[in-house]
Amino acid sequence: MHLSRRTLLVRTAAGALATAAWARAHATPAPLPDGTRLSLMNLHTGEKAEVVWVDGGQRLGDAKTELDRLLRDHRSGDVHPIDAGLFEQLVALKALLGTSQPFHVISGYRSPTTNARLAEAGRGVARHSLHMEGRAIDIRVPGVDLRHVHRAALTMGAGGVGYYERSQFVHLDTGRVRRW
Repeated sequence: MHLSRRTLLVRTAAGALATAAWARAHATPAPLPDGTRLSLMNLHTGEKAEVVWVDGGQRLGDAKTELDRLLRDHRSGDVHPIDAGLFEQLVALKALLGTSQPFHVISGYRSPTTNARLAEAGRGVARHSLHMEGRAIDIRVPGVDLRHVHRAALTMGAGGVGYYERSQFVHLDTGRVRRW
């Protein structure tokens, strides 16, 4: 079978892009410096947490426990483990934005019951949302233009990134790389 030069170039470029995407998705992230902090505020409960995320080269379990609780389903009170990769994305996003402002959290974990209710009510939630797995968060950053937050999140090339201008938040998740 003979391939035209154009077909060969297109297939080569597509293969290179797929390889680069796979490498980004499977790369070991660079270690975070000691004293790396993460600050969040749950807009529904008013609770705040500022934690040291990395100390001695290790993630701190008590910090994760505190953040898991902060990101609980505010409707039911259910607490669910949040994917540590999501916190890593927030740390990276904070650095890209160059801000010390806390992330304002619109939605963290959502129980399957809460998610089903919101979906039935037409609230624009996915029936199989990664929020139900503790793998998604909806945020904004006070004093930072939402479009800037969105663009910075896209540059990370990690997980899904959604832009919700009307509702004033950016969605991040640890699923496959995609955007909307």
